[in-house]
Amino acid sequence: MASPFIKRYLLALNRYKWPGLFTFLSILGASSVVAFQPEPPPEFFSETVLVDNALPVVFSATTNQVQLLGRSNISEDKLLSDALLKEVSSQLRAQGINISERELVENTRIAIDVQGDESRPETVSRQATVRFVWPDKDEAAITMDLMVDAMIQLSQIRNSRRLQSISAELNKRIPEIESELREAEQLLETYDRQEGPAIQASIDGSLLGSITGSEQQFRANNIAIAGIEAQMQSIQAQLGLNPQEAYASSALSADPLIAQLRAQISQAETQQALLAEQGLKPDHPNQRALRENLAAFNQLVEQRAGEVLSGGGAARAILSSNQVRQNSSLDPARAALANQLVSLDTQRDALLSQQAVIQQSARDLRQEYSQSPNKQLQRDRLAQQVGLRKALYDQLQARLVDAEVAEAETVSSLVVANPPFTVENETERPAPVLILLAGALTGLLVGGGVVYLLDMLDGTVRTSEELEDLLQAQEVPMLGIIPAMKTRSARSVPVLVQSDSAYNASYERFLSRLRLVGTEESSIGPRMIVLTSTRSQEGKSVSAYNLAIASARAGRRTLLVEADLRSGSKAEILGLLADPQAVMEPLRYYSGQIGQNVQMVSQVENLYVCPSPGPQRQPAAIIESSEMQRFLKDARSRFDMVILDTPSLTRCDDALLLEEHTDGIVLVTRPGVTEKAVLDTALEELELSDDVRLLGAVINAASISAQDASLESDMDNEPIELMREPEFSAAPSGRIDF
Repeated sequence: MASPFIKRYLLALNRYKWPGLFTFLSILGASSVVAFQPEPPPEFFSETVLVDNALPVVFSATTNQVQLLGRSNISEDKLLSDALLKEVSSQLRAQGINISERELVENTRIAIDVQGDESRPETVSRQATVRFVWPDKDEAAITMDLMVDAMIQLSQIRNSRRLQSISAELNKRIPEIESELREAEQLLETYDRQEGPAIQASIDGSLLGSITGSEQQFRANNIAIAGIEAQMQSIQAQLGLNPQEAYASSALSADPLIAQLRAQISQAETQQALLAEQGLKPDHPNQRALRENLAAFNQLVEQRAGEVLSGGGAARAILSSNQVRQNSSLDPARAALANQLVSLDTQRDALLSQQAVIQQSARDLRQEYSQSPNKQLQRDRLAQQVGLRKALYDQLQARLVDAEVAEAETVSSLVVANPPFTVENETERPAPVLILLAGALTGLLVGGGVVYLLDMLDGTVRTSEELEDLLQAQEVPMLGIIPAMKTRSARSVPVLVQSDSAYNASYERFLSRLRLVGTEESSIGPRMIVLTSTRSQEGKSVSAYNLAIASARAGRRTLLVEADLRSGSKAEILGLLADPQAVMEPLRYYSGQIGQNVQMVSQVENLYVCPSPGPQRQPAAIIESSEMQRFLKDARSRFDMVILDTPSLTRCDDALLLEEHTDGIVLVTRPGVTEKAVLDTALEELELSDDVRLLGAVINAASISAQDASLESDMDNEPIELMREPEFSAAPSGRIDF
């Protein structure tokens, strides 16, 4: 027995034989064209080997860099550049050889062999094998010589241009760097001129010494001020005068004019007192003369005091003659103390002024000292910028000199390792028979692959073995495998009305397995089932008829209900006709008010059929009607087995609506018709539904003989000999779902 894969492939080969044959013939035809091509004209090839140029002793580091760069650029694109092709083609035309640039590219082959560690360019060596193929031997040799010379010259020109570009870039860059260097030097010079003394004072410690000296002088002055203030307090206690009053008294007492005026005032006052003792009245002329003299003297005293005390301050407030006379009457000892007090006050003011100056100076010194690190850092930055630009300037100058030296040392990066040689290009061509055999074998393989690919793209399950494996993977009970039934006429319907048909055993096995599926209502199996399929043409209607016939022949009162209200009745294959009025009034038909909704089949004992009332506009409403429910309930009570033939699941949900009134659903599949994706989806939906019970599945029209089906059913190794071809009913006028 062939394996499932071979069976599937043979079926695919039968379906896709024309694409496979076309592919085979196309490849065989192409190989025939190749096999019977005429012998090509003789060809010659000229070949040479170019390697890296080993440098002699050089003085410039730039030379090595340019050479390494030139070596790294050894490639087919660089060796066959447009400039080289144009130059070689021009030189060939000058010698009378007409080879275009395109022909040079198409007939030149370059193989690059790289040896060494590419992470270390100095250790990498490259070898370029150049081959030029041409029908004429002499022209091939001349072309190769010109190409090799052009490649070497072009490599040297590229190296020279690299050096020239380096020198030009350096000459362009050096003035900018020099300008930046001069600018940095000018900034450093200006900064040193402005901040250099302060930075130097901070460095040599003189700034810190000045701060320390200022603090010491400040403390010494505070001590001196304290001593002076103590002396001043002692003298003020003795004199009873403050420094301003002491100054005024000392100045007035020391003035001779004020002393003379005081004497005259005293003399006039004495005379006035004597005249008053003599009894002279105030209006006496002498008295008036004395008063006038006293007034004049007092005025002179006040004027003189104002002149003496013209310095301002608190002393200017002493202007009356009495105060002047009182404050100008210091004896020599008190005058000396007053002068000493004034001197001490002057010393104290001088020290206080000095302290203010010292404090301001100390603050300035401290601020300058706190800023000295920043100034030093700024100076270091400027010096660093000068150093960096100086180093860059010196480096560019050195590179420029090195590049100028390298221009004199420039050589090509390529050198000829093997001189060019020209020989005939001998090509081995396989025999035409081998080409044809290879083409035929390739055509068979590719054609078979095309057939296999087309079969893989087809989602239809082609063999019964695949269907069985698919159902087992979904854990769906297998109720039977029905072999494909052969009919004498293409219009015959495979309904087993003959009791001696060889195919009866398959449906009997189907029925027996169905009986093993127990229910809560019946221990002998389901009494009312729904037969459906995933799509049309899978044989659910034929399976329903034949299963009903098998059940009736088993002695069970069996009713077949055509529950497909979306198509016409198929009962005419058994000689039955539905009432014409049932099409117009289906509800009254199922309620038994018109026609006979249950008809007995005369050819098969115990078999009854409920023909379909024909296509209806609202089949779902009829199925869910109370008349249909009463009809099914009455059928369950009257018959031992009720089989409902329903539309496919992809067409509508009528089967699911009827299932709730039955014991479960039986799914009919068929190789070559059932699609894997559709079947998987339908099984998943049925398994996920808690209200729907899937009793199992049956494989219809399997590619096995009736004998094999009987042997599998009976577990018997003895072959069954068919005595004659089974007879079937005549084909109905309507469409039958096989």
